[in-house]
Amino acid sequence: MNIHQLDIAIFGGGIAGLWTLARLRQAGYRVALFESRAIGGIQSIASQGIIHGGTKYALTGRLTGSAMAIGAMPGIWRAALEGTGEVDLRGVRVLASHQHLWSTGSLASGVAGFFAGKVMHSRMQPLAREEFPPPFDTPAFRGSLYRLEEPVLDPRSLAAAFLEQHGDSCHLLGGTPRFGRAAGTWRGELPSGDSFEARALVLAAGRGNAELLDRLGRDAPKMQVRPLHMLMLRGRLPLIHAHCLGASANPRLTITSYPADDGRVVWYLGGQVAEEGVQRGRTEQIAAGRAELAELLPWLDLRDTQWATLSIDRAEIATPGGKRPDDAYVGECDGIFTCWPTKLAFAPRVADLVMEGLEGPGVAPTGGEVSLSGLQRPALAHLPWDEVKEWS
Repeated sequence: MNIHQLDIAIFGGGIAGLWTLARLRQAGYRVALFESRAIGGIQSIASQGIIHGGTKYALTGRLTGSAMAIGAMPGIWRAALEGTGEVDLRGVRVLASHQHLWSTGSLASGVAGFFAGKVMHSRMQPLAREEFPPPFDTPAFRGSLYRLEEPVLDPRSLAAAFLEQHGDSCHLLGGTPRFGRAAGTWRGELPSGDSFEARALVLAAGRGNAELLDRLGRDAPKMQVRPLHMLMLRGRLPLIHAHCLGASANPRLTITSYPADDGRVVWYLGGQVAEEGVQRGRTEQIAAGRAELAELLPWLDLRDTQWATLSIDRAEIATPGGKRPDDAYVGECDGIFTCWPTKLAFAPRVADLVMEGLEGPGVAPTGGEVSLSGLQRPALAHLPWDEVKEWS
């Protein structure tokens, strides 16, 4: 049996875990990432790929905690996409450099005035009717349209970029390790029969953090799960990345688009319809999606489209009343860093918080690469619509 000496072991191959892996390797840490399924994880690969800057959280006309915390993220991501940032994401497929916000009628004066203010002016611009892109470039659309300077990425391409650069540090687990601790060092017995010793553990496995914490003998921090029932439809559809404004801080509907290889386009639908859809079965959720599009974009012909749904859980730090956390969460205790990013866009923030937190337990980089024998490299996760077995 081999015992591998690490500075840090990361559990979870979603984007937060991968971004943290990249930063730690750059800083000279001996680090390995362990993933039980596929690179891209579960939540990351099922995300809409939106790099939020907080604008959609300000729809009530005031800057919320979420809006303030996430405001710097698009700039960090854009630098990475250009190859000038803290990680190199030049190979990532950008589905759209910007998004749109639309309303079915005129925006409430308070919200419109807020968007025109200094804080939001650089993030969002109203469009004149001659600038409206499809499917809003029709006299049938009588609402307001804003351009939102926040990109949309292909989540699989994003995971692939990290795998290409850091795949030699990514390892497939056949189960959950058995942990022990002695003299300030964590030891993990891997399903392969090998083991590792590390001075810190980073738990970035989303919902899997609960099982890892249990194996570590910890009952905190507590996790909450907020479910979604996402919708997918494919057909000859226009490319659109947009949020429909609702009455709450959450968009009524969020649409992102993905060009399929056969010339069709997949629409991925989230927002309020996905949150309320957890109370509905597949057939009822598809009916609700059809009704929502018929009301919001009634001029579109959707007769030749096919529909599917996806149930997915968002794992987060527990909050009073189960509300969405305002920020990413990273908590440290005895060299265990438990991480829930809350949003895809917060992956760089998770890495920052882990890097800062390592100063507390005094975990310094020892340098050198790590080679773990007996473990395979994880495969790349598939996008949700590529896993659908039944379209209707």
